[in-house]
Amino acid sequence: MNSLQFISLVDTQARMALKAEASKLYLSYLWWVLEPILFVLVFYFVFEVLLNFGRENFLLFLMCGKIPFLWFSKSVNTGSNSIVQNKGLINQIDIPKTLFPYTSIQEALYKQWVVFLVLFAMVMFYGHWPSLSWLWLLPVILAEYLLILLCTLLGAYLVAFVGDFRMVIQMGTMFLMFSSGIFWDINSIGDGQLRELLMIYNPLAFLIDAYRQVLMENAMYDLQHLALLSAGLMAGILMVQIVYRVQSRTIAAKVVAG
Repeated sequence: MNSLQFISLVDTQARMALKAEASKLYLSYLWWVLEPILFVLVFYFVFEVLLNFGRENFLLFLMCGKIPFLWFSKSVNTGSNSIVQNKGLINQIDIPKTLFPYTSIQEALYKQWVVFLVLFAMVMFYGHWPSLSWLWLLPVILAEYLLILLCTLLGAYLVAFVGDFRMVIQMGTMFLMFSSGIFWDINSIGDGQLRELLMIYNPLAFLIDAYRQVLMENAMYDLQHLALLSAGLMAGILMVQIVYRVQSRTIAAKVVAG
C-alpha cells in the first residue's frame, strides 16, 4: 500500500465512521457542535458563576482554551484504543497498524473544523474581527495536529501491549486540562522561569496561549518556539512510524493474543 492509497483509505474509513456515528443519534451531526459548547458552559458555570473568577470576557477566554484542548483530549483518548478495538480485523488481514489511530484522528479533525467555526463566530461576537493576523492560527493548528499525531500513535502503541495504559492516558489528559492554562492565564505565573519551563515541557500550554494571543489580543506568539516544537514533533512522529513498521507483526500478535 503506497502513501496515497493509505491516505485515501484513512479518509474513507473516517467518513464512514462519522456517518455511522451520526446515524445513531437523534441530533446527528449537530452533536459535533453541541458537545464542546456544553463542555464549555459547564466549566463557565463552575468557574464564573459559582467561583466568581471575575475575569473580563471569561467565556471567550475559556472557549479559546477548552475547544483546542477538547480536540487534543478526545483525539488521544479515542485514538489510543483504536488498535485494540480493531482486533478482529487485525486477525484477518495484514495492514499497517497506524491505519487505526490515523483514522480516529481524521474523524476528530473533521469534527474540529466545524467547532473552530463556532469559536471564530464567538470571537467576532465579542468584537474581535478577522484580520490578516488570524492567518498565524494556521501554524498553531498544524502544530497541535502534529502533537495529536505523536501522542495518539504513542498511546495506541502502548495500549496495544499493556491495556492498563489507557487509564494512565486518561489521567494524563486530566492533568493536562488543569495544568495547561485553560481556566487561568499562564502569563499570570509570577515566576518567569517557571512559566517558561511549563511552556517547554507542556506544549499544550504554549499552544493554548498562542490561540489566545491571536484571537483575543491580535498579537503574535513566539514563532521560534513554535518552529522548534513543530520540528521536534515531526521528528518524534517519524521515529514512532519506524517503530510501527518494524514491529507490525509483533503488535498484531500481541493484540490478537490479548
